[in-house]
Amino acid sequence: MSQEGKLVVITGPSGVGKGTIVKSLLAKNPEIFLSISATTRSPRQGEVDGKDYYFLSHVQFEEMINNSELLEWAEYAGNYYGTPKKPVLTQITEGKIVVLEIEVVGANQVKESFPTATRIFILPPSVNELEKRLRGRGTDVDEIVTKRLIKAKEELAVSHEFDYQIINDTLEEAVADVEQTIKNLI
Repeated sequence: MSQEGKLVVITGPSGVGKGTIVKSLLAKNPEIFLSISATTRSPRQGEVDGKDYYFLSHVQFEEMINNSELLEWAEYAGNYYGTPKKPVLTQITEGKIVVLEIEVVGANQVKESFPTATRIFILPPSVNELEKRLRGRGTDVDEIVTKRLIKAKEELAVSHEFDYQIINDTLEEAVADVEQTIKNLI
């Protein structure tokens, strides 16, 4: 008899290092399955359909919404983003640990659609450090960084509503803390 898998949601504000933590976690734990999100935005250079995202049309995405085929979804900057249910449920049924790396709004939706999910909130060491990281990426103009910081403060205010809060001060420690949290679920 195989054990049922687990769904682990990793969230936090933009620039906190969610993606970097998840990449490190997966590199060290190949048995963990990363859920692939669907989006209506165009692929960025080097992104592959079915590997980085499922790239869908607005019509295809809206059909998935109407057919309740998503664990969570949100509209952001004119595009839809969401998590298709089927691949996640398939992996969980097979006893795998599935990680979702998603925004805070989506993480709250998962709580409704999948109440047994474990939700981990990644925190920056400080708002000042988060601002340094966002500006250091060099991908956004000042106006966007300011908007991301306002949103981050709103998200940080609800971090206590999540099952676990992990501070990403040093990457190695944050990855170890996430890894230990997941191992404690098994």
